[in-house]
Amino acid sequence: MLDLTIVRIIFVLVLSGCAYFLHPFQASGPSVAAGLGGLALGVGIIFFEIRLENVSLKRLIGSACGSVLGIFGAFLMSLVLSWANPTTVDKSTTFFVQICLLLWMTYVGLIVGAKKGDMLNLSALGGIFGGEKAVKRAFKILDTSVIIDGRIADIAETGFLDGVLVIPQFVLRELQLVADSADSMKRNRGRRGLDILQRVQKMAHLNVQIVEDDFPHIRDVDMKLIELAKVYDSKIITNDFNLNKVAQLHGVEVLNINELANALKPIVLPGETMRVFILKEGKEYNQGVAYLDDGTMVVVDNAKKMISRTIDIVVTSVLQTTAGKMIFGKFDERLHGAVAGERHERPPRKTEPLPSEKTTVES
Repeated sequence: MLDLTIVRIIFVLVLSGCAYFLHPFQASGPSVAAGLGGLALGVGIIFFEIRLENVSLKRLIGSACGSVLGIFGAFLMSLVLSWANPTTVDKSTTFFVQICLLLWMTYVGLIVGAKKGDMLNLSALGGIFGGEKAVKRAFKILDTSVIIDGRIADIAETGFLDGVLVIPQFVLRELQLVADSADSMKRNRGRRGLDILQRVQKMAHLNVQIVEDDFPHIRDVDMKLIELAKVYDSKIITNDFNLNKVAQLHGVEVLNINELANALKPIVLPGETMRVFILKEGKEYNQGVAYLDDGTMVVVDNAKKMISRTIDIVVTSVLQTTAGKMIFGKFDERLHGAVAGERHERPPRKTEPLPSEKTTVES
């Protein structure tokens, strides 16, 4: 990185020196002004080069092809204007129109080529282009729901997320609409999502990019996310069940935060004992309900009278659903008493008599 900075400084100094001594464009002013002009030009070139570092190879190839086609089209149109130019029209006007055509066609070709360049499949060419697809697959697009959820920031802090986190501009707009909602609950959720984004952007080990790509012909945000994932050949991070299913139907890979949370929950087998705090009454007769630290619901039979107490139960079954995991258990007073007795029972501690006591006994 230091060597690249030195090369950039040398390039700017050489360009400034050439402008200072050569007086380009037949400048009649002082040499200092020419040198400052060369310095400004060099800084502009360096800024342009730094911006190009973040552009993908697909976009570079697409923009180059588009600009070349634009220049060629402008050249053909300029030839037509030169042949059809009447003698009454000023030559300077024709020259100005030709310059405008050149700039316009080049600009349009550059922008359109850059946007359409993402559709290129460089991995099919092999060779030096074979790694481009692997880089693109490291992109992960964040959904509005997973940003508002907030757990994505905790997962990112652990270092389990790699690659580039992509935040589409239309997701930011939707998040801003939620934050500006008249409903206080929605407004708080939207503001929390914006705070989560700021927290993620401040993480030094993450590369967060906001992309301007949009699909005006698609109104649904979920479908826009799916189309964007197809363009970037990336995955979508979400906790929306419906988006998860629709994306899978379109062949887009999804990372579901809820599935990750369910996978990380502790495994409990029937017959094991566990200690829980009975929080409230259950729906069925004589049932109590408790919750583990990760939010897993525990339904306990014969525990209605033990509300607001911590008890030991025996696990009878475990139910895994799409919404999460539920544990069913049974409270047995005899088991609770036995476990409590073992917990409070202390083995007798052997104590040695003090030296003064030993002397008294011997005497």
